[in-house]
Amino acid sequence: MSARILVVDDVPANVKLLEARLSAEYFDVLTLQWCRGARGLARAPNATLSCSNVMMPDMDGFEVCRRLKSNPATHFIPVVMVTALDSPSDRVVALKPAPTIS
Repeated sequence: MSARILVVDDVPANVKLLEARLSAEYFDVLTLQWCRGARGLARAPNATLSCSNVMMPDMDGFEVCRRLKSNPATHFIPVVMVTALDSPSDRVVALKPAPTIS
């Protein structure tokens, strides 16, 4: 059984590129083109890892990460943030602790 990776991006070409590259390495890839919105995160509990773009309309990758980390079913899924942002303040936002789970 291979790892299952959730790819989240609003650019279809980016989704296809990551899907092709990861599939070539025998990963099982779940894709979510962000135009479909947050309801697609319901598929995330089946993922071993999430790979998310940061700069997306409506809900950015930081919020995707916060939602995954605040849900007990997806809290332990590692999240890789893909971005062209390079300022230290952006990195701090990405590393901000998730809300506690009660």
